[in-house]
Amino acid sequence: MSGTVEFDAPDLAAKIEELSQFELDQLPFGVVLIDREGTVLFYSATEARLSGYGMGPLGKNLFDVSRCANKDDLRSRIMRAMEEGPVDLEFGWSGDRANAQSEMRIRVQSARRGGAWIFVERDRAAA
Repeated sequence: MSGTVEFDAPDLAAKIEELSQFELDQLPFGVVLIDREGTVLFYSATEARLSGYGMGPLGKNLFDVSRCANKDDLRSRIMRAMEEGPVDLEFGWSGDRANAQSEMRIRVQSARRGGAWIFVERDRAAA
């Protein structure tokens, strides 16, 4: 089933929530689930590998452990969107722990049980 999930799907969060943890770990893009405070509830194997963080963020506040230069901007965008209602954001981002030169597309969508899914697609050079 994971082969049918595309990063650009308008209902990406709904599709993700139908997958098993194994299937989520096989996707070519990173998948992270945070609660309303920013605590990481799920961190896919793909994101752990491509980000350079390993499984370190699991159970911690994503924004506290992030080392990206603009993490406060990232935090405010996502947390503000969660406060305002259903989340459906997409934006570009540059650099992460594994590759400061990487270009990423980040999508954030509301999770059915609260919090938000964060999807990270990196350019080919970073993968």
